[in-house]
Amino acid sequence: MFKKVLVAEDFDSINIAVNQTLTTLAVTEIHHAKYCDDALLKIKKALQDNEPYELLISDLSFKTDHRKVTLTSGEDLIEKVKQIQPDIKVIVYSIEDKNFRVKALFHNLNVNAYVHKGRKSITELKTAIKTILKDDKSYISPDFAHLLQDKVIHEIDNFDVQLIKQLSIGVAQDQIETKFKELGITPNSKSAIEKRLGKLKDYFKANNTVHLIAIAKDLGIA
Repeated sequence: MFKKVLVAEDFDSINIAVNQTLTTLAVTEIHHAKYCDDALLKIKKALQDNEPYELLISDLSFKTDHRKVTLTSGEDLIEKVKQIQPDIKVIVYSIEDKNFRVKALFHNLNVNAYVHKGRKSITELKTAIKTILKDDKSYISPDFAHLLQDKVIHEIDNFDVQLIKQLSIGVAQDQIETKFKELGITPNSKSAIEKRLGKLKDYFKANNTVHLIAIAKDLGIA
């Protein structure tokens, strides 16, 4: 079993439940952080002391308050942690239910498990922890298991997501080139945007842009 675990979660009630779960699994050292910046500092300090954490359990969303922070989401935290400790095991424990965001955790951030907060989440969290002890094993809540076999969503990248997002909030197609240049998103030429939009319509078998946005929202991409 894991001996040293860090939990990044900003709600006390959830921290208590996760702590109890880890205790029942005989985890001997459990630390907590309510801010992603603090969690990263703890990871760095543990590495410096040659006593690294073996497992990070992190939420994705952290409520903003008076404190100014650099890392604002679980994704930001995980990305930074993986840069300095690539071999750490990571479980995301979140209420997030957008398909694309959940799948990106595995394909972009290489997390080991995703547990969706819900009625059975504590049981699932226990299963996830036991499962990822084995190097080649991963875990995802049963309701989201289909995502790892969904080829279409795997072929959609961040550029596509940004394109769909701009269209969904009302930015006209002929204005996206300017918007992408403002945001520093590349490629941003008119021809590249038109080609990618055509590709997306083909992927989703969308009749028009409005139909494409509707399909993307149903899949949790927009």
